[in-house]
Amino acid sequence: MAYDAFLLVSFGGPEGQEDVLPFLENVTRGRGIPRERLETVAEHYRHFGGVSPINAQCRELLAAIEVDLPVYWGNRNWHPLLEDTVRQMRDDGVQHALAFVTSPFGSFSSCRQYLDDIETARGKVENAPRIDKIRHYHDHPGYIAPHADAVRAALAQLPSRMAAHLVFTAHSIPTAMNDTSGPTGGRYEAQLRETAALVAAEAAPELPWDLVWQSRSGAPHVPWLEPDVNAHLEQLAKEGVTEVVVSPIGFISDHLEVVWDLDVEARATADRLGLAYVRAATPGTDERFVAMIRQLVDERVLAHSNVRHALGTVPTWDFCPADCCVSPKRA
Repeated sequence: MAYDAFLLVSFGGPEGQEDVLPFLENVTRGRGIPRERLETVAEHYRHFGGVSPINAQCRELLAAIEVDLPVYWGNRNWHPLLEDTVRQMRDDGVQHALAFVTSPFGSFSSCRQYLDDIETARGKVENAPRIDKIRHYHDHPGYIAPHADAVRAALAQLPSRMAAHLVFTAHSIPTAMNDTSGPTGGRYEAQLRETAALVAAEAAPELPWDLVWQSRSGAPHVPWLEPDVNAHLEQLAKEGVTEVVVSPIGFISDHLEVVWDLDVEARATADRLGLAYVRAATPGTDERFVAMIRQLVDERVLAHSNVRHALGTVPTWDFCPADCCVSPKRA
């Protein structure tokens, strides 16, 4: 297909104390989240000076990407906002852009909501360019290898590598959202479980591992994917485990939910339990991850080549049907 621009699409994050509550209001608009809940989450950002690392990480990724197309960046929830970026693309004469989303997995919140926000932004811009989204990449070698190397490096920091237990984490979602993820449902958890298995097999096939969840939000009565990482650390300690490596395979970079939920809260839980605890790094701008982005662009642009980089068997897809990964409220 003919594309004339590359668009990086991310979640967005505040870049100062005055941004925190307006950003959270953007994230939760229309969901009826109580003000006190927003204030609680705001404290996580204020702990880091009101600055989420995610925008700086997007800038670093943009600087590292080398594609043969003009490069743009738009966020769902904070500046640069998608609508403004789409308008700039239109003014620059862009007709057909290819979007890379900073979430590798398929579900409403990690895929469909990005597509919806892209279309909302396009709807606000007259003569907006067409924008296609690059496929999921949960099992791409350029995603697996950096995570695996990070697990190896983390294991090297433990007193006794062979006593370690690997704990892979990803953002929890409501179970109903997981049930509607992908054409046949359950694709979000299936993709993540395959990512965990691939990373474990490459990094430390002799060690036990589990996939657990973090960053739960929402009403307590709504079922979400479990167990939570902190509850799981409690269980491992009861079973006699003394060393853990926590690997956030659900994330491409060390944004706020990684540095708060894992580096602050989960580390505090491990310290209380007497567990030796090391958190593995995320890909960030690892050269293999950056090369992956170029390969994904080539897959779409050179579709006739039939080259598809994948290590697993859980399917990914290029174009999402209208009933794929719908919001549980609309299912």
